[in-house]
Amino acid sequence: MGDQRTTPPAGEIGCRLSYRVEAAATLVLQVTAYRPAPPPRLVAGTADGDDVAVTEIDGSWADGGRQHLVRAPVGDLTISYRATTPPRPVPAAAGSTVSQLERITYTRPSRYCPSDRMAGFAAARFPGHRTDADGVRAICDYVHSRTSYTAGASGPGTDAAETLLSGAGVCRDYAHLTVALCRAVDIPARVVAVYAPGLTPMDFHLVAEAAVGDRWYVWDATRLAPRPSMVRIATGRDAADVAFATALDGVSELTGMSVLAVAPGDLPVDDHEALVTLH
Repeated sequence: MGDQRTTPPAGEIGCRLSYRVEAAATLVLQVTAYRPAPPPRLVAGTADGDDVAVTEIDGSWADGGRQHLVRAPVGDLTISYRATTPPRPVPAAAGSTVSQLERITYTRPSRYCPSDRMAGFAAARFPGHRTDADGVRAICDYVHSRTSYTAGASGPGTDAAETLLSGAGVCRDYAHLTVALCRAVDIPARVVAVYAPGLTPMDFHLVAEAAVGDRWYVWDATRLAPRPSMVRIATGRDAADVAFATALDGVSELTGMSVLAVAPGDLPVDDHEALVTLH
C-alpha cells in the first residue's frame, strides 16, 4: 500500500469588528497574531463597499503586539482579520528568555496591577515556596478558587485590588490579579492577549505570563481554555497595553464583534499545572 500519511490540519484565527463612525476617526487595532505566517492581512471597508486603508505601525510589534492604523470615514465600517495557524510544534523545553529590562518592568506596579498595595497580603498568603513555579501555581490556584467568573461584575476601570476584594470578574480581572500577586512576591509577570481555541463563549482572552527562573511561561487562572493552543496577540504590563482597539480621535462606536479561534487538530489536554510556553 502507498504512504497513507496526511498533512496535519491547520488551525484558524480571526475576528470581525463593526463600527458606526459619527465623525472621522483614527483607530488603532491590535488583533493580529504576534508572529503570523503568512504576514497579517487586516481588511477594512465601508458599507458602500469602498476599501479603507490599513497601515501597520512600523516597529510596533517588537515589544508588545502588531498595531494597525485605520483612518475611518463617517459611516458604517467593518474591519476583518483571518489567518491560519500551523500544526502545533513540539513543545519547547523552555519559554523565551527574561531580559534584565523585562525583569525590572514587569516587577513594578502598573495601572491595573497595583502590586505595591497588595504586598502585605501576598507575603502573608504565599510565603516560602521552594521555587517560583510553585509560587505561581499557588497564586493561580488561589485566584481560580476564590474568584467567580461573572460577566458584568467589573468595568473598564476595575483593578486587581478591587477584584481581590469583590471575588468576581472576567478573564482580564483573573489575569490582573494573578499578575499583581506575582509581582507582589517579586516574581516578574505580565499579561498576554490571545486567541484561545476552546474558549466558551468565544472572545478575545487575557492570560498571564510569569517568569520561572529566567524563562517566561503562560498561566490562566480561569482555566477556560487549554494553554498549548493559545495564539499570542500582544504582551504588556496590563490591559491598557494590549487593548484590541483604541480610538485616538473622532467619534466612533463599536457596534458588533465576533472572534474565531480553532485549534489545529484536537484541543490539547491541559491540567493548568505544567509549565507551558506561549509562542
